[in-house]
Amino acid sequence: MTHDTATLGMLARLITGQVSVHACMTGLRLALPLYALKHGHSAAEAGLLVALFAASNVLLALPWGRLVDRHGLQRPWRLAVAMAVAGAAVAGVGADYWAFGVAALLVGGAMGLAQVAVHRRAGMVPLDAQARRELWGWLSLAPPAANLLGPVLAGLLLDHAGHTPLDGPALRWTCAVLGLLALSSGWWVRGVPEKVADPSALAPQAGAKRELLGDRRLRRLLVTAWAIATCWDVHAFVVPMLGHERGFSASVIGVILGAFALSAALARPLLPRLTAGWHEHTLMCGCLVATATLLAAYPLAPNPWVAGGLSLVLGWTLGALQPMVLSLLHQITPPARIGQALGLRLMTVSATSVCMPLLFGSSGVVVGITAIFWGAGAIALLGARLVWTLAGERPPPTRQAAPD
Repeated sequence: MTHDTATLGMLARLITGQVSVHACMTGLRLALPLYALKHGHSAAEAGLLVALFAASNVLLALPWGRLVDRHGLQRPWRLAVAMAVAGAAVAGVGADYWAFGVAALLVGGAMGLAQVAVHRRAGMVPLDAQARRELWGWLSLAPPAANLLGPVLAGLLLDHAGHTPLDGPALRWTCAVLGLLALSSGWWVRGVPEKVADPSALAPQAGAKRELLGDRRLRRLLVTAWAIATCWDVHAFVVPMLGHERGFSASVIGVILGAFALSAALARPLLPRLTAGWHEHTLMCGCLVATATLLAAYPLAPNPWVAGGLSLVLGWTLGALQPMVLSLLHQITPPARIGQALGLRLMTVSATSVCMPLLFGSSGVVVGITAIFWGAGAIALLGARLVWTLAGERPPPTRQAAPD
């Protein structure tokens, strides 16, 4: 992606700031359930804690979008940092299950608000179609980086910062360091110029969601985003069940999941360059059809090597889809409503993260693991069908982004 140095520097600061807040969330999402399990809470209670990290965004994602549309980057970012730091402090000071629940809601909401703010601000940079696709490829590296930094940092602190692993001092040090990491993000985004929508273009809050969802293209794109998130969650939650059923060791299952994560991370910045000149609709349809095929083949894998190969390719196809969803979303949404559209997408994905693991766990007993994979493949084909219909829609008026 070629652009002036100031714009590239701004994007680097936005990405680093998002990683800092997101890593605080992923670190606490590992630390709090582990501490709860260590100190007598059940697996179900630990699972509820994990779900609470996504639950607040189901309710607040659209208000986050309105806030970002009205106030730009800096004020919402200060709120996100305050929530993340407060959540880490509540967890460290309270050190009990109810404090952990409050912390999960606060830190999960902070991550969602920061994500919407970064995506909206970066999307306002005036770029051509290919440069914009590459931009989303690089921005989409923030979640994988945070998923690496946060848990690794939390794990090291939980094991070595206290007198014994997972004791009270270790938890407090973990919460303090992760809170400071989130606080540092304020320095990274400081000085990034604002990009606030024209107040006259902002719709009133009453009926705003209904008005946005009245756009058939956005509805179809949101359903496609739900299909992608569902396929992602199927892989994350059902592959360990499949591995256990087939007698794979824990380390082998970890390698299979690691191959998926590595491939997904590599696909995001590389695929836009490898597919220059291709339209998002064509690429997304191809990736979704390939995803459906791979999911259908997964339960037929005869050994871990084949499962690992399927995981590697599936990571590529699913990892490439998120940047293209974000690129299309910015193309079909009016500039004054980008934040709210991003909030709707976040709400959709967060609801999937809360509900689908519970559904997979119960349905796996009733219909079997193979049926879950094939059902997810059918959902991927539905997404491909919806994306293909988007190509036939009349394109929206050209967005004229204000210069930075």
